[in-house]
Amino acid sequence: MNIRMHHNVMVAAAFASLAIGGCSGSQGSVSQSFPATAPQSEAPAQRGLPDAGGLLGQLRHQAVIGSTIDPIYGQLNPYGLDVAKTTSGLLSKGDLVVCNFNDNTNTQGTGYTIVALHPRPGAAPILVAADPTTLVGCNALALTHNDVIWAAAFASNDEPWFTPSGALIATFTGSPFNRPFGQIWAHPRQGAEAIYESNAGDGSIVRINLHTLATEVIATGFPINGGMPGSILGPSGLQYERKTDTLYVVDGQNNSVTAISKVTGLHSGCLTVLSNGTRFGGRCKSQARVLFSGSPLNGPISSALLFNGNLVIGNTLDPNGENLMIEINPGGHVMQVRNVDTGAAGSLFGMVATGTNAANTKLYFNDDNDNNLQVLER
Repeated sequence: MNIRMHHNVMVAAAFASLAIGGCSGSQGSVSQSFPATAPQSEAPAQRGLPDAGGLLGQLRHQAVIGSTIDPIYGQLNPYGLDVAKTTSGLLSKGDLVVCNFNDNTNTQGTGYTIVALHPRPGAAPILVAADPTTLVGCNALALTHNDVIWAAAFASNDEPWFTPSGALIATFTGSPFNRPFGQIWAHPRQGAEAIYESNAGDGSIVRINLHTLATEVIATGFPINGGMPGSILGPSGLQYERKTDTLYVVDGQNNSVTAISKVTGLHSGCLTVLSNGTRFGGRCKSQARVLFSGSPLNGPISSALLFNGNLVIGNTLDPNGENLMIEINPGGHVMQVRNVDTGAAGSLFGMVATGTNAANTKLYFNDDNDNNLQVLER
């Protein structure tokens, strides 16, 4: 693994104050290389008809926030989506930050722009960053507590991070990053602030310690399909539940959601995913379980975590041409299923939820059919 730094006064200062400052955790060095299994009997959870009481059905109002096509380069096909945690640089607290997977010719995996929209209907996209070297095929975003933007760039095959003003701070290149395809920020109650990243090239999960910038491959073996841009399936749709220190991993290759508990304590080589994602091995195998598997999941890539701990998963391969969101509770029960776009299937990618109760919950999602950002709310 290499870290490619970008040396100028502004970026160096931003790196010191934004990327590392304020984080806690043990000291360490950047890992240079990354090098047991026993069967687990737990079968994948699978449920039938939706239960009553989900939140998704209460979000009856659907509205368009605005176009996600960047105003300078005209790039489109929005994938990554996150929310600004504070006001800094080009971002205001609550802004929605999106990256585009395609360029202005709509060629899959060639986009390299990040835009921001204010969280209200009629918002216009603001270009935050554009980098044709490090950001190509951006498919996932994670913003830290001070709005440093971490990006998973599938085609560039690297992990760049930017200031809230769009200046490139540095880039992780090389192993263990292998076709980055998922991203989430985690601020555990105990332990260092971190970025979790998933790889579509080898089905691994990498943790980046934001205090030391050390990386660890904490899980390997999630199912992948080796697909080209536009048909990629593998571990993605990452979500982190701080209350239980749980990392959720969506995988469209085997239509599953895996929960990894006490994930902050996992270390290099700790977890191996076996039997097409149905069993687990390694020293940490007891911390992983299949939360849900099978129908109505069909090629899911994205997810959002609601205030009550429920997940909303977005399908991309519905055989009926629907764009289904599926709400699943922490017990593995389907609570609600909803079609949010009656156009061609495969429009749902980036998703994120805000709110602390049912009344103020907002579920934002990228709609790739219309190249816009939409919201579900009460």
